[in-house]
Amino acid sequence: MAKRLLQYRVFADAAGKMNLSLREIQGELLLVPQFTLAADTTKGLRPGFSTAAPPDVGRRLFAALVAAARAEHGRVASGVFGAHMQVTLTNDGPVTLWLES
Repeated sequence: MAKRLLQYRVFADAAGKMNLSLREIQGELLLVPQFTLAADTTKGLRPGFSTAAPPDVGRRLFAALVAAARAEHGRVASGVFGAHMQVTLTNDGPVTLWLES
C-alpha cells in the first residue's frame, strides 16, 4: 500500500492530466488512521464496527504502513492511532479515491 500511495498517478501534469505521482511532484504524505471507514451502515440507525480489525492489529498495521512509507519517501507525517484528532484538509480536485490492496 505504501508503494501504491507514493506511485499512484493522481496529480496533474503540464497538460492537466492526472499523470504524476506524489514522488514526482515531491509532495508530502499525511497518513491518518480512521477505523470508522470500516463502519457497516447497511442496517439500523447506528454504525457497526464488527468487521474492523481488533485495535492491536489495526495499530500494528498502521505502524507498518507509516514505517514503509517513511522508508520509501522521507516526507511522511502521521496521526496517532486511537486518538481523538481534528484534521483539516482541502480536497483539491474532481475525485476522491479509495485504494485497497
